[in-house]
Amino acid sequence: MPVVTRIAPSPTGDPHVGTAYIGLFNFALAHQARDRGEEGKFILRIEDTDRNRYVESSEKRIFQMMQWLGLTPDESPLQGGPNGPYRQSERNDIYGEYARRLVESGHAYHAFETPEELSALREEAQREGRVIAVPSRDLDPAEAQRKVDVGEAAVIRLKVPREGETVVNDALRQPIVFQNREIDDKVLLKADGYPTYHLANVVDDRLMGVTHVVRAEEWITSTPIHVLLYEAFGWPQPVFAHMPLLRNADKSKISKRKNPTSVEWYMDQGFLPEAMLNFLATMGWTHPEGREIFDLAEFQRVFHLEDVTLGGPVFSLDKLKWMNGKYLREVLTEEEVAKRLHDYLASQKYDLPFDDYFRAVVRMMIPRMDVFSEFLEKTPYFWSEDYPVNEKAAKLIEEGRSFLPELAARLKNLPTFDQATTEPALRAFAEEKGLKPGKVMQPLRAAIAGTSESPGMFEMLDALGRERVVARVERAARG
Repeated sequence: MPVVTRIAPSPTGDPHVGTAYIGLFNFALAHQARDRGEEGKFILRIEDTDRNRYVESSEKRIFQMMQWLGLTPDESPLQGGPNGPYRQSERNDIYGEYARRLVESGHAYHAFETPEELSALREEAQREGRVIAVPSRDLDPAEAQRKVDVGEAAVIRLKVPREGETVVNDALRQPIVFQNREIDDKVLLKADGYPTYHLANVVDDRLMGVTHVVRAEEWITSTPIHVLLYEAFGWPQPVFAHMPLLRNADKSKISKRKNPTSVEWYMDQGFLPEAMLNFLATMGWTHPEGREIFDLAEFQRVFHLEDVTLGGPVFSLDKLKWMNGKYLREVLTEEEVAKRLHDYLASQKYDLPFDDYFRAVVRMMIPRMDVFSEFLEKTPYFWSEDYPVNEKAAKLIEEGRSFLPELAARLKNLPTFDQATTEPALRAFAEEKGLKPGKVMQPLRAAIAGTSESPGMFEMLDALGRERVVARVERAARG
């Protein structure tokens, strides 16, 4: 059996982590089929029929998100393919044709109610605790067609059976039963000729050969409409699987009020795409060996759709940062971290030379950062003489001011200036002064870094070099 999956984001704003989450599982399913030697295809199409919410730049940003994550589709508006076009706004003629087929077969009808009339009908239905009853449903089809022919504005609505039930078979759940009397006659084609999500979604999935519809569980309530459409067209249904929604810590649906939801925010903060994919893979699924760190290839190898759990997965920024830090320290090599950090800084308009000094600073900071955006925040003293001195560091400098001038002279006159000489020299200096080593090291650290939190003292001295270290200690001694 071929496995053809898709994601169909709407270009209405920032590229959402939910799109990345659903995209990952669809990508993995399609590529699993390939790994088995079967047909597997992953499609990205753009659902841009809601022109009131359409944002022109959003489509490009969706493509950039998918490229950053490495979830490259086989067919899309960029790649093209045999089932295009891949923007719904370019497929209107197709939807109109299929909507008319449903009218002709008696599964849909033209409706002529005005917005004001519909509002009154909804209020009445709400008072009586039932779905809205649309008067146009009972119009003679010939009379309805005459009204359309003379130019009267009309939508096309699905004619939902008034008796019986519609069953949604979901790969992750028991069959879900909906009573037909509780399902509205949904609009399929609007008066402006644009389709609604329901019609466009089903027609596109059918024409593009989609076999597995893997999407967020918020679409469950729409699925009976889609099942009725498949039945009305006489088409076999795809496999439906509704993934659990990403949640905030309080179990509410993830929202930008409580968590950054734009993937661009994570890109700008310097998260690694591998860590983001790894983290998203653990949302509703657990590695069979209990492993928390694994790459995309490993996920494809061991993932089974039926193993998805439905408890609301919590999108924890702290957990994602922890996982990103694990990648920096345990998965990537030092050189890989340095190269990718340098590329990240360049993307943020920072022009630092990629040299041995940069590599040395990166080596010191790998244990001390979780995301790339923390690098310059935590290392201003490596790049400028105009670095801030925090309150705690200022107190430490004051405590050491009595010996800082002599310490500067001692460092200045060392025969060499590397870890092999600075460490014993500083320990000897502390012993001469009758001080514990920390009582010397802490004011020295504060003087050369402006903070009490920094990499190892002797690594830092080695990287900064004698000239800068001595100048900074002398400046601190002067106050």
